Amino acid sequence: MAGTDAGPEQARLHGVLVDVYGIGVLLQGPSGSGKSECALDLVVRGHRLVADDVIVVSRDSLGIVIGQGPEEIRHHMEIRGLGIINIRDLFGIAAIRYRKRIELVVMLEPWTPEAEYDRLGVDDQTTDLLGVRLPLLRIPVSAGRNMAILVEVAARNHLLKLMGHHPAQEFADRLDRRLQPPPQLPTVSEEDTE
Repeated sequence: MAGTDAGPEQARLHGVLVDVYGIGVLLQGPSGSGKSECALDLVVRGHRLVADDVIVVSRDSLGIVIGQGPEEIRHHMEIRGLGIINIRDLFGIAAIRYRKRIELVVMLEPWTPEAEYDRLGVDDQTTDLLGVRLPLLRIPVSAGRNMAILVEVAARNHLLKLMGHHPAQEFADRLDRRLQPPPQLPTVSEEDTE
């Protein structure tokens, strides 16, 4: 996922890093998948931009991965059709962060009918970033999907998991219990009733 530019403890990634409900969400995907537009929509909804296009990531001694934008492009975004915009100037200081711990990776992928996507959310996927395993969500992108809302829900769901609640697993467990056949009661013969 990351090529190292400055040794094993630091790398540069292509993507967008946003702070959504206090969760550092790394948006990745191919060029044109809508990462920057999704991040801009998140900023408009009150979340904070950390870095667009290039993210400098480093791992500290505790195994925490931190991301930030390079100084020369910090607070700026490239939006096709608009050009380069300055998020701090447009939305104020509350719309940006200088650095943020990366806790969730969201891979935006062009939707294809033959691809298999997780429909239940029971099997947690991870990806490696500087030797640290991070939760990974693969979200298919297609016309009409509101990616910002999906990322917000992904961040909220991640918060629930951090608090010990795994909604998809809890649902699957409840469903399994309901589908179990009822316990067999011992049969009573006529001899036992006399």
